[in-house]
Order: sequence, then structure tokens, then C-alpha cells
Amino acid sequence: MTTPPATTTATTTAMLAGTFDPVTHGHLDLVRRACRLFPRVVVAVARGGKRTLFTPEERLALVRAALADLDDVGGAQAVLFDGLVVEAARAQGAGVLVRGMRGFQDWDRELQMAYANRGLAAEIDTLFLPPSAGLASVSSSLVREVAALGGDVSAWVPACVTRALQERGSA
Repeated sequence: MTTPPATTTATTTAMLAGTFDPVTHGHLDLVRRACRLFPRVVVAVARGGKRTLFTPEERLALVRAALADLDDVGGAQAVLFDGLVVEAARAQGAGVLVRGMRGFQDWDRELQMAYANRGLAAEIDTLFLPPSAGLASVSSSLVREVAALGGDVSAWVPACVTRALQERGSA
């Protein structure tokens, strides 16, 4: 039996896309871990999609501020994008989409998106990463809800987000 020659199409750029409304320690955990796997990681902040608390520009500024406070994400940058994630990935030269997988509730939706993205751009793979143990229950929607009710979310988000929520009157 003849083994076909190995073809390596390693990518140097990965993309972590989302609304980041707001960015959480869970998101930053994924960025850190992606930076250990890839020399360049693009955090792509979606302009549209869901109704958000912060504007796209505010969310981008918060992601950039959070990344600037980390010393282990030198290969990460944040950008805004419109439209399809795979088109944004192509524009950034990303061959991998990094997605967080908190639990079974994320599985079905994330897998459907991965299949759809693969159908649209076969050259772009999806890499699922589970969160670090203490971050599995943190989501942006939980942060927004607790902050709106006056709760302390500082353990779940970077200081810049805590300040932004307080300025907005959501914390």
C-alpha cells in the first residue's frame, strides 16, 4: 500500500471572532491559548449581528485595551469586521477560526457554524478550545445581566470593562 505524500498547509494566523459585548476573561483566555499555538491571532470584533450594549468602536477599544494589559499575547491584534466570518478570515490571511466551547449547550450551534463556514471556505478550519476551568460559566450576556442589576463583575472582566460598565451605569 502506497501512502500519499504528506501535504502541509500550516497556517500562521488564527482568528477569534465574536461580538465581545463585553470582552471577558474567558475570551482573553482563548486569545492567550491561541497565541501559544499560532504566531498571529486576530481578534475580530463583529460590527453587526446581535443588539449590543457597546458600539462596535467601543467594543474594539475595550478589546484593544484588554490585550494591551496582557504580556503574553504579543501576536494578537484586534480589528472590526462586517459580514461573513470566513471573508474576514480570508482578508486577514487566517486559516483557522478559534472557537470557545463552554459545554454541551455550545456544541450544537458551534458545530453547525463550523460546517457552514467549511462549506463557504473549505480552506479555513475551525479549532474548538474548551475554557480554562474557572471560566466555563462566564459569558458576555451573564456579565451584562449581572452588571445591569448592580452586581460586581470585576472577577469576570478586565478592569477597562468594569470601568466602562460603571460609566454606562450598568455596574
